[in-house]
Formats: sequence, C-alpha cells, structure tokens
Amino acid sequence: MTTSPAESRTFTTIGVIGLGTMGAGIAEVFARNGYAVVGVEKDTDALARGRQYLEHSTNRAVKREKLTEAEQVELLGRIRFSTSLGDVASADLVVEAVVESLETKKALFRQLDAIVGPDTILATNTSSLSVTEISTANSSPGRVIGVHFFNPAPVQQLVEIVRTVVTEEQVLEEVRTLMADLGKTPVVCGDKAGFIANTLLFGYLNHAVSMYEGRYATREDIDAAMRFGCGYPMGPLALLDLIGLDTAYEILETMYRQGRDRLHAPSPILKQMVTAGMLGRKTGRGFYAYEAPDSPVVVADDRTPSADAKPELRHDIKLVGVVGTGTMATGIIEVFAKSGYDVTYVGRSNDKVDGVVAAITKSFDKQIQRGRSTEEAKAEVLGRLTGSTSLDDLRDVDIVVEAIAEDLAIKTTLFENLDEICKQGAILATTTSSLPIIACAQATSRPQDVIGMHFFNPAPIMKLVEIVSTVATDEVVTETTQALVARIGKVGVSCADRAGFIVNALLFPYLNDAVRMLEAHYATADDIDTAMKQGCALPMGPFELLDVVGNDVSLAIQRELYLEFREPGFAPAPLLEHLVTAGYLGRKTKRGFRDYSQR
Repeated sequence: MTTSPAESRTFTTIGVIGLGTMGAGIAEVFARNGYAVVGVEKDTDALARGRQYLEHSTNRAVKREKLTEAEQVELLGRIRFSTSLGDVASADLVVEAVVESLETKKALFRQLDAIVGPDTILATNTSSLSVTEISTANSSPGRVIGVHFFNPAPVQQLVEIVRTVVTEEQVLEEVRTLMADLGKTPVVCGDKAGFIANTLLFGYLNHAVSMYEGRYATREDIDAAMRFGCGYPMGPLALLDLIGLDTAYEILETMYRQGRDRLHAPSPILKQMVTAGMLGRKTGRGFYAYEAPDSPVVVADDRTPSADAKPELRHDIKLVGVVGTGTMATGIIEVFAKSGYDVTYVGRSNDKVDGVVAAITKSFDKQIQRGRSTEEAKAEVLGRLTGSTSLDDLRDVDIVVEAIAEDLAIKTTLFENLDEICKQGAILATTTSSLPIIACAQATSRPQDVIGMHFFNPAPIMKLVEIVSTVATDEVVTETTQALVARIGKVGVSCADRAGFIVNALLFPYLNDAVRMLEAHYATADDIDTAMKQGCALPMGPFELLDVVGNDVSLAIQRELYLEFREPGFAPAPLLEHLVTAGYLGRKTKRGFRDYSQR
C-alpha cells in the first residue's frame, strides 16, 4: 500500500463482484449513499438477474415510501453493470460476493492483483471461509479484509469487519469508518470460521438439531421454548429452515474443520436432510413443511400434533397450593389466582406471608393505574388467597407447586413432608430450573405424581412453562399439567428430566461460548453483544444477559450441564469462574462483565 498513514483515503468508486442476492444488496447500499458502483457478473444472464434483484429491491423501497421514484432512478444510475472484471480497475474498494468456494475466491483475488491499483482495498464478503487463506492469493495481503454484510444488506445494520494477522491497521480503520458512514454498525473480529455471529449462532442451532434428533422434545416445543422463554424472534429449527439446511451444513462443516470443536460437527440428521433435498423453505420442506417452495406458510405434515389431541384435565384441579414467598412463588400465586383458582400458600413467617399479599396488591395497583385492571378484579384475586406458615394447611390441595431455594437437600426434605401431608392423587410439582426432578420424586412414596413446572421469571409476564416428566411420572399427571398450564394462559412445552430442560440447555452453552470468545481476545464484549443483537435480532447480547441473570447463577447452571452431559465444550469458561470468584456477579453486585457502579 502506498497511502501514507497521515492521508485518509477518499472512497468514490466501489467495485462489487457477484450480483446475487447478497452482492446486489451490497451494491444498493453503496449506491444509496452516493458512491459510484461497478457491478460485475460472469455473464449476461447473471448480470440481468443482478439488475432484476436491484430493481425489485428498490421498487419495494418506493412502495414503502423509503425512496422516491426520482431517488430510485438516481440510485440505479450510479451502478454500472459489466461482465468484464477489468472495469473495476479504478475502484478504491472492491467487495467480492461470489459463490462461497475458497478456490473460486482465491482465483478471483489473483486476477484482481493485475487489475486494480496498489492502493485499492480488497474485501471478501465470506461468511465462513478463512480471510487469511483468501488473502494469500494476492501479492499485497495487507490490503485484504473481510467485510461480512448480513442479508438483506440494505436492511440489516450489522457488518462484521474481519482482520487477518497481516491486515494493515490503516485499512482496518478506513473500512470501519466507511461502514459507519454507510449507516451500518461495524464490529471488528479476528479471522476464525463463523466470525462472531455465525460462531455463536450455529453452535446453538446445531445443539437444537441434536435435541430434536434425540427426540428429547418436539420441533414445535423446541421452537416455542426459545421464542417464549428467551424472546427470540424465531425458534432454532424454523430459523434453520429460513437459512437453508444446506447453507447451515456448509457453515458448520467449515467451522468444525477449522476449530475441531465437536459441538460444531453437523448433527447427522442435517446431512441426511440435505441429501434428501429437504433444504427448508426454499424447497418447501425442512424441519417443517411449507405451502410451496420459498413460501413462509407452514402447513401440517405427519409430525404436526393433531388438533384433537389437546391435553385434558384428567385430575380435578380446584385448590392450588404454593410453597414459597419469594419473587417466583409470588408470581406463580398471582398467575393461578388471576386464572380463577383458590390458592393456599405457605411461607416461613407471618411477615413473609403478608409480603405476598403486599406484592400482589402493588402489582395490581400499577395495572389499575395504567388502566389494565380494576379495583374489583384486585379484590376478587386477593379474596382467593389464603396464606399460612404451616405445611399442614396443604392437605386438601389438588396440586402443590414448590418454589423455594434451589437446593436439592432442602427440596427433597420438603417433598418428604408433602408426601405425608397431601391427599392421595394430589400432583406434586417443582419449579426447579436445574436440579434433577427424579431426586424430588424419589423422596416420596408416589413418584408417579411428581412433575416439573418450570415457570420463567417474572411469572405473571413470561408466557413459557417447561413441563418436565421423569421416567416415573404418570402420563395422566403429565397430561393434566399440560392442560392446567394452558388453562392459566401459558405456553407449555414438554420434555424429559435432564439438566437444563430445553431453554437452559440451549441458552447457557451459547452464553459460555461467548465468554470463551471474549477471553480469547477475539472480539470485545460490546462488539459481541452488538453482533448478536443486530445480526441475529436477539433481545439482549450475551454479556448483557449474563450480567442480568447473574454470573454465579450462570456458572452453577453451566456446571450442572457439564456434569450431566460430560461434554468438554460445556466446561465453564475460566473467565466466568474468575469473575464469580472475584465477586463480580453482574448487575446485583454493580460489577460483572461491565461496571454498573456509575449507572
């Protein structure tokens, strides 16, 4: 490169090679921002398709009043279409968006060497290939950088800027500034298969496929669990259908070959489905069946639950018991009482018992102030509550839900007591998020009546309840619990009794992977959070979430997963353990992955 560090490069002409969906989108982004664009395709047919992509995209923008017709004409007028690579000779930046093949990309970078000037920056839009490997095909690898746009490029804000060990600092800074000038959010990372977003996303997606393949839960329940339990815009299996199972397989295969992380080895069923041509939405069949190829409309298939198979209340549930007076217990008491059930709840002291009524009253007062409830409704719900300090008062309940400390010894002692006190046929439920339910069941003489009802916090707001059956749980108890969860207005998902159930088993390994990425100095916590929020539309970045959950809680869950599955990739990241040892537990201690003392 001949540009001196003092000189800041001026970008005027941008070359875009490859005008498929992604390349056309990249060309549109630059043209929208006033740059002259040279769009190159291999032949006239491909060039015509590229032009069509741009026309369709800008037509949509005009319909949505994001562009005027005059602006559309002006935008398209800035793009020169060509089938000759030589036409990018005067470009200040060339972005390639050709087929995801290492040999194709390297061949292209060799050709560009003889075409562009010595100061031209060469960028690859690869989503999974080694940028370093691609750069070796050029005589000036220091000017090569990864610029990974997300699809559709005109809409998605995130751009991952991938630096290799030889990428020049000035090239990095100039490209980062250029992306920001385009109105994008650039994040910088090192050159590792998957970069930030795909590395974290596809590990999680692959884990969900393994869960489905092992018949641990249905596709519907896995997807509903992550949507309603984590606020994700799509469930993992539906998202894989949207991405394309062939694309997912290739990305995972590339990540595995480069990192040899067993968690990135594509689940066998992925390869089988790809081989069978079940690629997702684009072929009309993937994990779900679709109305037609490229249709987003899901239709019933042989795995769709029958509408006639709705669970029924096989036990008569009139009186509900709750043990506990903490935040979770209070929320569960409120949910049942609002759904018309009389609730007897037990606390350790009169103050704790009174605290529940005070908390529910406060909750109602807020809702009344916002016009979402009435004084009459409040009085009705509070009238359904009976507080006590004696477990003996639970003798007539039809179901008892325990929501006490997450300590197995304390829980098993409670279940021994409930076994003696509660009437025969009463369902005994635990809200544990990570402990083995079978251990609670075995503390009783009626393990067939014990089940997990894992509510999410705050219970009155969160829709999800994981219904967890042990090997001993009676099917009638499971069905009754499923029907009860629906009756209280929640989304129930069913699974078996193993560490993490559905949500935590998928969520916490992903969070642990993010911590490993940070401790390897691959990217900053801010860039990782930004990548996952903007690249994957997640409500929170992993480090924001860890600090909210509490690093001590996260570490305990991760340890449970590691002990249960003995998967080396589930071993808690050392950095997470160090933060917990130092007392940096997150927001509750004002210090976690970030410092909250001044906020």
